[in-house]
Amino acid sequence: MHDKRRRHRHIRLLTHPSNYGQKPPSIRWGAATPQERGPLIATMTNPLHRNVIGAHSGSYAIYRALAIASGALDPSHQADLTNTTPTKPIGPHPAWHDPERIVSIDPYGHLVTEAFAPLLAQGYNIQPTIAVTTAHIDLPEVREAISAGRLVPDGKVLRESGDCVVTKAAVEPAWYLPGVAKRFGVPESDLRHALFEETGGMYPELVTRGDLEVFLPPIGGQTLYMFGDSSRIADPTIPLTARVHDECNGSDVFGSDICTCRPYLTHAIEECIRSAQQGGTGLIAYSRKEGRALGEVTKFLVYNARKRQVGGDRADAYFARTECVAGVQDVRFQELMPDVLHWLGIRHIHRFVSMSNVKYDAITGSGITIGTRVKIPNELIPADARVEIEAKIAAGYYTEGSVPPPEMLATVKGRGLEE
Repeated sequence: MHDKRRRHRHIRLLTHPSNYGQKPPSIRWGAATPQERGPLIATMTNPLHRNVIGAHSGSYAIYRALAIASGALDPSHQADLTNTTPTKPIGPHPAWHDPERIVSIDPYGHLVTEAFAPLLAQGYNIQPTIAVTTAHIDLPEVREAISAGRLVPDGKVLRESGDCVVTKAAVEPAWYLPGVAKRFGVPESDLRHALFEETGGMYPELVTRGDLEVFLPPIGGQTLYMFGDSSRIADPTIPLTARVHDECNGSDVFGSDICTCRPYLTHAIEECIRSAQQGGTGLIAYSRKEGRALGEVTKFLVYNARKRQVGGDRADAYFARTECVAGVQDVRFQELMPDVLHWLGIRHIHRFVSMSNVKYDAITGSGITIGTRVKIPNELIPADARVEIEAKIAAGYYTEGSVPPPEMLATVKGRGLEE
């Protein structure tokens, strides 16, 4: 345990620029080189070095605070980044130098030890926001696909044991506020004000420090799973199979059958393995946006409302039940989602394993082209998830079959649970 008395005895407010004469490294988002762009420094080792709003590790920053408060962690600890560099190279790609193409992650987040070595040597505490490593993933559905003859181990992508070799990257959010505001078509001042108020005033710098343009929000990030040679993902001539998947813990981990999330995810993994074995590549981009980013408590409340409403669970009230509880159907806002695809240098997705019209529109609207859209096979849809899939198809999801009329979906803004 570290002596709690080692913590600063005074509180240093960061709501106004320092008057100590020392300026932190400047940030020029979208610059041609990482040195010109500048590092993102959020750590409190030396508050005068800070040039962003927020803290590293998203919501996990609170656990760091608990560790410091309890004396388990020395607040002056600086990470030893020896041997932590990516196991596989990513980039650089042209999108890294476009201040509008990538606005929600730091494209140099995995390269801090090489890009900012001089500043690190001077004592600046620069933390990575991206880490790239290699791993094996082992899923029962993949072993079932082997047993059924749909997949055949090759010893390189897919091993005899049923596990497959991947390159994976963990990505924390880093929002360039002028770019995020432009992406959503709102004034930056309105964005800052809303972020300040809806976090209970947790980050006053949002409204007092217009000179700080980067915000590390207290939200979950993304994990990328790359199948095959990750260096070829950016090559538009190499077949790429990809799925962008938003977290659904109940289904993804525990197999809940009220939605299609895990079946669709495992089907996409099978498609990615097959693509990599055939000389292409595969990508699963997994985002922490539980319950359409409304949270798991809201999701479970909606489940109850759906099951208990008059007439039981049904497609025509699927979205309405969410809106009754949350006031909105979905806050995942896929406008920021393509950033991680641009970080990988992707320009074309040959097979997009998704039925979502919102994800498709966001990706193609960002300049990435899509060839074939792959729907979930009917036999993989759980019986209890039929309501969900029918509602989504009626709302615009891709399908190869008949589309229910849009009027089947109730719009009940302002109504109660009973219809």
